[in-house]
Amino acid sequence: MTQPFEFPHSLQRRTLLQAAAATGLASTLGVALAHTGGATALMPKGRQRRVVVLGGGWGGLSTARYLRETAPDLEVVLIERNPVFWSCPLSNKWLVDVVDTQFLVHSYTIPARKWGYTFVQSEVSDIDRSAKRVHTAQGYVDYDWLVVSAGIRVTYEPWFAGDQRAIRHTVTNYASAYVPSAEHLALKHKIQSFKGGTIVMTLPPPPHRCPPSPYERACLMAAHFQRNKIKAKILILDPKPRIAPIGAGYKLAFEDLYDDIITHVPNAGVKELDPFNKVVKTAAGDFKFDDAIFMGHHQAPDLVWKLGAVGKNAEGKPTNWAAVHNEFYNLADDPNIFVIGDSVGAVSPQFGHYPKSGHVAHAMGRSVANYIAQQAKDQPMKAMMIDNLCYMLVNLNPLEAISVQFDYKKGPEGHLIQTQIDDNDRRRALWDEDLRWYSLKMQDMVGV
Repeated sequence: MTQPFEFPHSLQRRTLLQAAAATGLASTLGVALAHTGGATALMPKGRQRRVVVLGGGWGGLSTARYLRETAPDLEVVLIERNPVFWSCPLSNKWLVDVVDTQFLVHSYTIPARKWGYTFVQSEVSDIDRSAKRVHTAQGYVDYDWLVVSAGIRVTYEPWFAGDQRAIRHTVTNYASAYVPSAEHLALKHKIQSFKGGTIVMTLPPPPHRCPPSPYERACLMAAHFQRNKIKAKILILDPKPRIAPIGAGYKLAFEDLYDDIITHVPNAGVKELDPFNKVVKTAAGDFKFDDAIFMGHHQAPDLVWKLGAVGKNAEGKPTNWAAVHNEFYNLADDPNIFVIGDSVGAVSPQFGHYPKSGHVAHAMGRSVANYIAQQAKDQPMKAMMIDNLCYMLVNLNPLEAISVQFDYKKGPEGHLIQTQIDDNDRRRALWDEDLRWYSLKMQDMVGV
């Protein structure tokens, strides 16, 4: 049986409940703290100019950390509603006990102390751009620069057209676990207590967070069922015409490793869902299920909508993603406000959106720290090209992964051009690289 990977420095494995109790994970995963709001200043403005970062994910942590290096004369405040950091990258491995809870969960106060910024745990209720003010449940915080790195929101409205009863039932019973919340705990319990039958997994229409992650999740679930001799079928209902990205690697994994468990159904966009009678109707046919993971549509989160930063298409309808400069990530009508990470809209006519990944969010955060430092010195901003790198674990015995890399450059017409490099040869070395990559990113963001 595959043994869970453990941190260096002899972090010992604990049960999920022990780890949750020790780290406050139960509070992190969706238990809101009660605060009394008000129109009073949470942090009175001092002499230093201030950068407020909203969202403590990969992008927000990277921004706050690097601002202390690039702009030491600026005050940096990170506001996040959760008390501890929960990493979505590598969480698929956590679902099947390849990595432990402590691998994903980290303190916000440790990096704040280490690099010298202020961490505030609170819910953001509104953003007043005219006053340069962020309203939280504990009071308001004024800013000179604002960075919004708030991830995504998952919506089921396109399926249910306002039927709140159906939405609540779907979220309660078939949630996607795509954002740090109690849904991860529920999905882990679902997978590990499954007794057999058909599990349907819908994929969000693109663009969506971490495009390869649903396929990886299916592989790891199938490996778990194989290992535990559970008679299960996984139907991947994919709205795309083919597996993408890294299609060849996943296709080989499905066929070589899980041919009796995984069925990939292309062109299977959801047309209608009856979560009560367990039937989903798609463009590729109707499917009954015993259990499911329904990944709804992804959009920019509420904060980006409150900011008024969501773009519009040629017909004047919302694009559902932030309209920002394709290299500097700031707003056209307010260059001191930046939106980074998964919320960012299309940046190129060649490839559309940057991959919505932790690697990209981290790179954007580091870039924006430089841009704000340059603005603070009245210097022109110099664009920093980013990249993307994703590793996907597809086998548990032995541990084997595949990977995909995206490189970017300016094309002859001034547009961003993407080059994709797939590594479809699954092997242990790529899993080892994944662990090294993740450890380096954690050291960079949270200091451990």
